[in-house]
Amino acid sequence: MKTIFDKSIRDELIERIGHVNESSKSEWGKMNVSQMLAHCVQWEEMALSKRIYKQSFLGKLFGKKALKGFIKDETPFRRNVPTVPEFRIKETNGNVEELKKKWINLMKEYEQFGDSSFVHPFFGRMTREQVGILAYKHSDHHLRQFNA
Repeated sequence: MKTIFDKSIRDELIERIGHVNESSKSEWGKMNVSQMLAHCVQWEEMALSKRIYKQSFLGKLFGKKALKGFIKDETPFRRNVPTVPEFRIKETNGNVEELKKKWINLMKEYEQFGDSSFVHPFFGRMTREQVGILAYKHSDHHLRQFNA
């Protein structure tokens, strides 16, 4: 299973981030390229415990089961998977190059990742292994969304 903690996988994702530019168009969903980049930066900040969230009530009921479904195999996330409200980006005109650099720098921080201590707003507390798989799949999903 692919994981963000594998350096070669991380390097591949970083290279793909480099292919995103101002004119990148979405294959699905409502986000433009700067919203996608800001969303991914925010997601990585959460996974790296730079942003703190509480698990939602619905997440407490269904989060663990849903997480198992998301990371059970190599299948990519399906198109138009809903996002939790905390990760919906309303700003539409972010600096694409600045956001790419920020995302790449966050990706590099996974090299020093210790035990998982963050709480995903829906899935709740996750193991290091779960974080690695979900972080890869999340990044891959959005890069595929923008043909990168």
